[in-house]
Amino acid sequence: MLLPQPLTRGRIVQRYKRFFCDLVLDDGREITAHCPNSGAMLGVNLPGQGAWVSYSDDPKRKLAWTLQLVEAAGPDGTGLVGINTLLPNKLVAEALVGGVIPELVGYASIRPEVKYAAASRVDFLLTDPDRPPCWLEVKNVHLSRSPGLAEFPDCKAARSTRHLEDLAAQVREGHRAVALFVVQREDCEDFQACRELDPAFAAGLDRAADAGVEIMVWACAMSTREIRISRRIRSPHEAFVA
Repeated sequence: MLLPQPLTRGRIVQRYKRFFCDLVLDDGREITAHCPNSGAMLGVNLPGQGAWVSYSDDPKRKLAWTLQLVEAAGPDGTGLVGINTLLPNKLVAEALVGGVIPELVGYASIRPEVKYAAASRVDFLLTDPDRPPCWLEVKNVHLSRSPGLAEFPDCKAARSTRHLEDLAAQVREGHRAVALFVVQREDCEDFQACRELDPAFAAGLDRAADAGVEIMVWACAMSTREIRISRRIRSPHEAFVA
């Protein structure tokens, strides 16, 4: 998907109250940008890190600027990391329509935000007359603390753990269920649950996989113009296919 253009580069001063980030743009302007990420943003919220923001002239907005990308050190130098948690669902929608993920092609209908379980909405429900429905939950990944390794979550994620339980319940009903982790960075080859930061989620992911929930992890191609889901990376919960 194309990012709002043009993006403007600056450096992070501080990220605070979850949804605010102060930056100094490369031209010297000091701004406060909306930060569309409620997580801890470990490794992508450091003062002095390069960052890219978009601008909107919509008069209804409280903040005209939005933080989109952060520059983070990786094994091959500094790379772009997408921190906007609103984008993965859009990226997956494009990938589903474009047939990018082979295991998810061929469904007649793709419905977003469908209510299910006691108090949840699944990100996508894929249906087809000739096969069981597929309940697809999408998670955004930006954390990488070791070279080449992507991790989720970067803080306690009770809601995400509940989503895994909801997916497992669908499998018990005879349906198909998929947890798709979208890694908004290019420098990772492997993925694992972050047991240190949220052991409950890590255990929940193990249980979900054992129950038959399919775990898929796909990394993105990143630029200041476009982000797109591009390649599968390794996960301990699925056989790796290059």
